[in-house]
Parts: sequence; structure tokens; C-alpha cells
Amino acid sequence: MKILLAASEIATLAQTGGLADIMRSLPIALKAQGIDIALCMPKYRHVEIDGEDLGEIQIPIEDRIVTGGIIRCTLPDTDIPVFLIDQEDYFDRENLYTEKGRDYPDNLERFTFFCRAILNLIERGIWKPDLIHANDWQTALLPTYLKTIYQKHAVLGKIKTLFTIHNMAYQGLFPIFLYPVLGLPWDYFNLSELEFYNQVNLLKGGIVFADAINTVSPNYAKEIQTQEFGCGLDGLLRKNQNKLTGILNRVDYAQWSPDQDAYIPMRYDASNVQEGKAKNKQALLEEFGLPMPEGRRPLFGVVSRITPQKGCDLAASIIPTLIRRGAQVVILGTGDPKIEDLLKSMERQYPDACGVQIEYNTEMSHLIEAGSDMFLMPSRFEPCGLNQMYSLLYGTIPIVRSIGGLADTVIDYHESDQGNGFTFDDESTGAFMEACDRAITVFEDEKAWSILVQRAMQTDFSWRQSAKEYIELYQSIL
Repeated sequence: MKILLAASEIATLAQTGGLADIMRSLPIALKAQGIDIALCMPKYRHVEIDGEDLGEIQIPIEDRIVTGGIIRCTLPDTDIPVFLIDQEDYFDRENLYTEKGRDYPDNLERFTFFCRAILNLIERGIWKPDLIHANDWQTALLPTYLKTIYQKHAVLGKIKTLFTIHNMAYQGLFPIFLYPVLGLPWDYFNLSELEFYNQVNLLKGGIVFADAINTVSPNYAKEIQTQEFGCGLDGLLRKNQNKLTGILNRVDYAQWSPDQDAYIPMRYDASNVQEGKAKNKQALLEEFGLPMPEGRRPLFGVVSRITPQKGCDLAASIIPTLIRRGAQVVILGTGDPKIEDLLKSMERQYPDACGVQIEYNTEMSHLIEAGSDMFLMPSRFEPCGLNQMYSLLYGTIPIVRSIGGLADTVIDYHESDQGNGFTFDDESTGAFMEACDRAITVFEDEKAWSILVQRAMQTDFSWRQSAKEYIELYQSIL
């Protein structure tokens, strides 16, 4: 079984978020279980890797031919082949998708070229998969093309597709006047296929034309079929629920494991977690310019995109109450300028208890997981989430809203003897603070907290099980 995994970003090559982490760790896990797998990604400016030039490609975009190239290399530290689609005008840019906070105006052209180039390399016999595993709107044209203009193609017409939705909120919406860029007949611009409120919707096309659809947690697969979380496509997903499943994202233990983490001052495991977390907490507080407290005082951590989706405004609103309860708070991330400013104002107001760093910093994100006592994730929606899993592995107890993948991975301490964290349901500061209060109360009981930390660290989030589920899904499609 040969699988071609197509994505717009892959960790260690190019990354803006969690999609890239999955696109690195999943193929490694699939390879370990015997799958013949290759990857495709655009060659962005910052991708610095040696590879083999496989020659020029010519791709039709509207009434012109755009030339580019294909470079073959391997995923760093593996022997998994990666095909980089090279086109300087489209991909030699400072950022992957945006400039100054706005989408590149030619994103439809860029990812149309990317998808058609992938089909070109298959057609030329460079790598012939049995199935293409496409991810998010940037690759949604792959199942769309295969089921429309290439349906009767001798080679491409035989290829099956799986389309994974990592986040329903990002759909690849474009104005109707750009539809000709796709090179598709206007027949497909209709309510049942690619039209969405008189716009082109690439994600919708992926849902309609893929042989199977999945998303990144079982609970999110149910949620996106509701009006609250379906982002306008809930009816279409209910219509296609027979081909929709949810498979939980997992953690790459080579990157995230406290006993081998290269980014933290003291590595630790369940046997010396108290000592390890104490050393890392001290280093973390020093990095944020906060004093080491006398006695037992909880430290809350946040690593997130600073956006309303992640509930960072909710987190900001409870900081004063947390501090009055004796806590300290550290926050790392970038995003919405208004929420960033609100968080920085909290730092100025509480200089001994609140630290904020507005940046993307891999090393600091690891230190926050290792040095914090609790981790806040009050997301308004969360397809899967990875930080709550990192937190559990590091003995950092997550406090999360019980939605999406958070509900699949965090079990409420109050409601279950097997609880590994604290959850709340309502999208409100009151419900969020009540969960934090419960966590602080347990934290004050050292014996109870130690038992909770040990239970959290025993959770298995390795890719083994989810990779097996993907293989079973591939087999069922084929």
C-alpha cells in the first residue's frame, strides 16, 4: 500500500501551527508500521534542504502556463521521501499564507498550482500512490480534480483519496471571479459542490469529492455536524456522515517527553517529577522575570495562538482572580493585537505574578510545559489540541473546556476516579474560574496532587494506535 500525504506545511521544513507537527509525526508512525509513504509540500523560502532536482513542470493556470519544478529530498532524520513543489513567484515569500496579517491575494493560484503539480508528478511516474491523503483546504483540490476532470484518466482516475479536516474554521474561501483559476467547468460551481454563498469553497469540494473524510478527534467529528461547530457546512457533513470518521492526533515522543527533552534544564520522569518540576519552575520564573515564591504557590502556564478561538480573552479575564488566589501566570504566544495588549496590561499590573512573552518560541514552550503546575486551554472550539497532551505527559495538569479533542483526552478529576485534569462546559469566565478553583484546592493537598500528577503522566499518547486506525481506514477506502 503506497500513500502520498499532501500538506501545506511539515514540521522541521516549514511550520505555522499544529498541522505541521502532525504531518511529521504521522508519516513516521505509518512508516514504522510498514506503510510505503511519501510527502508533498511547497518549497517555501525558508526550506533549506539539499535535494535532487527532478526537472521542470508546466501547469496550466487560466490562459497561461506557469513553470516550476519538483525537488526530491527526505524528511529530516528519516528516509521518508518528500517532494517539494518549487515555484519562486508563488512560494519564495517571507510567510506561508499571509503578509501583515492578511492572506496573500493569490492564495488560490498558489495552491491550485501546488495541487496540479502533485498530480503532474504522479502522472509522470515519479511516485504512484494507491491513495492520496490530503489535508485542509490547501490540498482539497486533489480529491476535487481526481473526481472531476481526471475521473477517466488512465493513471489518476484509479487513485483513491482521504481528506482530513484539521480545522473547520479555515475553508479556503475565494471570490467567484477567481473560479476560472481552478480550470474546472462552471458546472461544478453549484450549491451541492463548490459554491458557498456565491464564493468558491475549496474545503467544501474536498468534503464532497473525497472517497472518505476524517477529522482529528472522534468528538470533533461529531461536533462539526452541528450548527455551533460546523461553520456553515454542518448540513453537508451530516449528508456525508457515512464517510466521516474521527481519529485522534497524537504526540511525537521524540520531540515531547520530559525524560529526554533537550530544551529543559532538568529532565525527569514519574519517579522524580517533584524535583524535576521544581528545578524547571525556578528556571521558568527567571526567564519571565518573576520571583520564586515562598511556600507552595501554583503556577499556571499558557502556550497558544493569542486568539478568541483559543479563549485567550477568557484567560486574560481571570488572571486577577487567579492572582488573588495566590497563583502566578506565564503566557507565551502571538495573535490578536487587542488580546496581546490586554495580556501585557496584566503583566504591567501584576509584575510579580504575571509574565507575558509575545512571540513564537519553541524552547520556551517546552519550559512552560515542564515548569508549570497547571496548563490553561479554555478554547471556544478545539479540533484536537496537542498542548493538553503535552501537559499530561509533563505532569502539568490541564484545565480545559470540554469540547473537541480536549473532551477526548482530558477526564475531569471531580467526576471520575480516573480523572487527569479539570474540565468545564460553559463558555464563560465563571465556569472557567470554577474549574481553576477546583484545581487550586486539589493543589493545596500535596498528597492528592501527587496522585493526580502520577496518573496524568501514565497516559499514553503515542502514535501507535492512531497510526493503526489510519491504516485500517486506508484499507477500507481501497
